[in-house]
Amino acid sequence: MQTELSTTLGVEHAVFGFTPFPAVAAAITRAGGFGVLGAVRYTAPDELARDLDWMEAHTEGLPYGLDVVMPARKVEGVTEAEVEAMIPEGHRRYAARILAEHDVPPLPEGEVSGWRITGWMEEIARGQLDVAFDHPIKLLANALGSPPPDVVARAHDRGIRVAALAGSPRHARHHRDAGIDIVVAQGYEAGGHTGEIATMVLTPEVVAAVDPLPVLAAGGIGTGEQIAAGLALGAQGVWLGSLWLTTEEAELHSRRLTAKLLAAGPGDTVRSRALTGKPARQLRTAWTDAWDAADGPGTLPMPLQGLLVAEANSRIQRHEVEPLLGTPVGQIVGRMNSERSVQAVFDDLTRGFEKAVDRINRIAGRA
Repeated sequence: MQTELSTTLGVEHAVFGFTPFPAVAAAITRAGGFGVLGAVRYTAPDELARDLDWMEAHTEGLPYGLDVVMPARKVEGVTEAEVEAMIPEGHRRYAARILAEHDVPPLPEGEVSGWRITGWMEEIARGQLDVAFDHPIKLLANALGSPPPDVVARAHDRGIRVAALAGSPRHARHHRDAGIDIVVAQGYEAGGHTGEIATMVLTPEVVAAVDPLPVLAAGGIGTGEQIAAGLALGAQGVWLGSLWLTTEEAELHSRRLTAKLLAAGPGDTVRSRALTGKPARQLRTAWTDAWDAADGPGTLPMPLQGLLVAEANSRIQRHEVEPLLGTPVGQIVGRMNSERSVQAVFDDLTRGFEKAVDRINRIAGRA
């Protein structure tokens, strides 16, 4: 599964694997792909530095990258406490009511919420970048548009390629004009923040919009046959995220959540603002249903919603309250029906890719 881009980056397979788990990211790189560690959950620079040190020690000198969530527009001088003070009291009461209806216990005394998505904040995101640029990362990806120009320049000065996710050709052209090196065409089927256009339609549109920049296809991809389809549409690789959640190396810390993922079908996800305030595909749960209900208060814009639900999500995950328990995941969850090692996933991807290529070659030979 090689392309011009994978050859340039020095990886065996044109498979870019996004994951919040260092062990999974390192295993992706060791298996011949390109592991990309998600930084959004890190609130302290020393925690990110610790895990990037671990990555460096467990990737055998092979390339890996970091994914941040950073707004293109620079906002300074706003603290987390000041932003959190903007949350309406009615929304706090609604969140508390959902928890009470499902008998969700509080966190144990002295335990603080570990689920605060604050990587979007200027001070935290830039702290993450300072750490990242002290490590030999080869790719910096941004899930929230093009990074600020000074960040792109800092990365390029260090020989680091910059990638950005796009949900439309217009977004992709903006990335190209901002000096981005790789565009990730993320379709509607993808887990997490995603747009309105399906991967099969979006990928060739983005390829045409930013040619000759390399494009990665993302969303609804979890088999070798689907990788072959993405490359046939003009992509130079694929960006996979959901697929790694049920690998043996993943650290979900919840057997009930893993069981829900293994049992879920492609129709068991929903594109909801309940998690962050922006549309994000995730498992459909009683929590997403409550926030999407017509008689509810509605969700708040990003980043208020993420801060509002931070403690609630920590309590739900800590106590594994099954009706509310969920995670961002794409429609490919229907194919995630067994726990396998990352290497076993790559073995399956390779076999499926070879079958698809052989099938197309036979069809072409009969034409």
